[in-house]
Amino acid sequence: MLAIALLPACIGLESVSLFLHLISHIWSKHLLAAYITHIDCQKHEMGNHHPECPERLGAVNDQLLIKGLLDYMEQLDAPLATQEQLARAHSPSYLNEFAEIAQQVPENRHVQIDPDTSINEFSYQAALRAAGAAVLAANLVASGQAPVAFCNIRPPGHHAERSNAGGFCFFNNVAVGIRHAIAHHGIERIALIDFDVHHGNGSEDILFDDPHVLMCSIFEKNLYPFCGDVPMGANMVNVGLPTRSGSEAFRQAVSEVWMPALEKFQPEMIFISAGFDAHREDDMGNLALVEADYEWVTKQIVMIAQRYSHGRIVSCLEGGYDLSSLGRSVAAHVRVLIGAD
Repeated sequence: MLAIALLPACIGLESVSLFLHLISHIWSKHLLAAYITHIDCQKHEMGNHHPECPERLGAVNDQLLIKGLLDYMEQLDAPLATQEQLARAHSPSYLNEFAEIAQQVPENRHVQIDPDTSINEFSYQAALRAAGAAVLAANLVASGQAPVAFCNIRPPGHHAERSNAGGFCFFNNVAVGIRHAIAHHGIERIALIDFDVHHGNGSEDILFDDPHVLMCSIFEKNLYPFCGDVPMGANMVNVGLPTRSGSEAFRQAVSEVWMPALEKFQPEMIFISAGFDAHREDDMGNLALVEADYEWVTKQIVMIAQRYSHGRIVSCLEGGYDLSSLGRSVAAHVRVLIGAD
């Protein structure tokens, strides 16, 4: 209102509109990126020595703090996802079944979901927070309240299918966030970028028939979940790389396969399944990437976002199990994401 009062009385409506757009553009440059997490996400655990451990979130937070990156971000608590929000990505029968199983977990015990995945008494709440973080991030970024958002969350989500948990995942966080952005913010074209070493089979299962979504996935071949080589739909751009492919093959796949597809799709918003287990120090995969590769691929994503998406990006933590390389890699990714490089 003050800006309007300072304008000359004779100025036309078109000039007023232009002036306000300029003020809005300048103001947006000073908005803080959103950093979304919650203490509940650390209470979920699947037993001693399980690689998807609570310490992962601390390793990420510590590196962001040490590098001074949290100074550029507003930290927000993740809300609980609602059943309505979850049901856009998951079947009602699965949601009911998982809730019932979670309610019956004895104190200080675990209930096995699959050979690698279990829940404790806090897992359901943590999973709701993780999915809720993606929804909050979608709201903030789609509405222009934050330029970008990074969700430091667990359990991860990209292996959770429409009707099944698995691969350490229970709710598909990015799919919930994407469907919310479409339903509540009218976003017509959303790109999902997944650079976890494991293919996001859950995201593909949920989104392969969605005309609003283009999913781009690079993963290590012949590794869990042992699929992805044959895309489920025309909106899936999957690239399986051989073991020990390294930086050059990864960057070539992004440049020659992902980028042309993204240029053609012209996304209005971008979500990232940000997995860092392709790092050469991580035993969960063997693609031999390094921090510089995560920095480079993030720059490519930011370039597309600036060109077509008004810079709007939501990034959600997926894999990454060596604590040291995870923290360093996330810091490299976030530095570029928030424009602090």
